[in-house]
Amino acid sequence: MPEISELPGLLAAPGMSVTAQVLLVLVSFATSAVSAAFGLGGGMMLIAIMAQAMPIPALVPVHGVVQMGSNAGRALVLLKHVNWPAALWFMLGAAAGAVFGGAVAISLPAAAVRLGLGLFILWMVWGRAPRFDRAPKRAMAGAGLVATGLSMIFGATGPIGGAVLSAIGLARQAFVATQAVTALVMHVFKIVVFGLLGFVFAPWLGLILAMIASGFIGTLAGTRVLARMPETIFRTGFRLVMTLLAGSLLLRGLADLFTA
Repeated sequence: MPEISELPGLLAAPGMSVTAQVLLVLVSFATSAVSAAFGLGGGMMLIAIMAQAMPIPALVPVHGVVQMGSNAGRALVLLKHVNWPAALWFMLGAAAGAVFGGAVAISLPAAAVRLGLGLFILWMVWGRAPRFDRAPKRAMAGAGLVATGLSMIFGATGPIGGAVLSAIGLARQAFVATQAVTALVMHVFKIVVFGLLGFVFAPWLGLILAMIASGFIGTLAGTRVLARMPETIFRTGFRLVMTLLAGSLLLRGLADLFTA
C-alpha cells in the first residue's frame, strides 16, 4: 500500500501535498452536510480551512467551483421547495456583483486576503446580522450584488443572502433550497469572471471533482442525519470552530505581512 503522500494521478494540484488534498476532500463532505442541514455555514467553514493549506491565488476560484457543485446537489435534492421569484431577483444583482468584485480580487496579495477573510468571518459569526424585516423580494437583487461582489474577494458570503431570505418568511425547506439556488448562481458568475480574468482551472480539476463528489454525499447525509442535531448545540460549536479558524487566518496574514 503506498503512503497517501505517494499516491499518483488524480490529486495533483500545484503547490499542495496529496495528504492535504485528501483532507480537503473529507472536509468538503462535512461542510456540505452542515449546509444541507442548516442552509448556511458550510461554505464559510470550507474556505476558512482551505485557506490554511491552499495557495492563495487559487483559493477563491477553486472554492467557487467546489461550492457550485455542492450547491447544485443541494438545489437538486430540494428543487421542489425553491422560491423562484426570490432566486431570480438575486440573479440580477449577482451578475453585476461578479464583475465589480472580480476587478478587485485579482490584484489582492496573500496577506490582504487572509487578514480580510479572517476579519470578515469574525464579523459574520459574531456581528449583528443585517435586518430586512420590511424589505420586498427585490431586496434579493441588492443581496445578489453585495454578496457576489464580496464573494469574489472572500469566497463565502452566503449569510448575506440568507439574511434577506430569512426576512421573506420562508419555511425551513424552502429557505435551504432557495439559499442553495442563490449560492449556485453566485458561484457560476464568479467562475465565469475568474476564467475571463485568466485563472486556469485545469490543474485543479482532480481535487475539484473529488471535493464535489464528497460534497454531494455530504449533502445527502446532511438532509437525513445532521438536521437531528439540536440547533443550539450546532450554533455554539460552529461559532467556536469559526472563531479559531479566523484567528489562525489573522495570525498567518500578519506573518505574511511582516515577512514580505
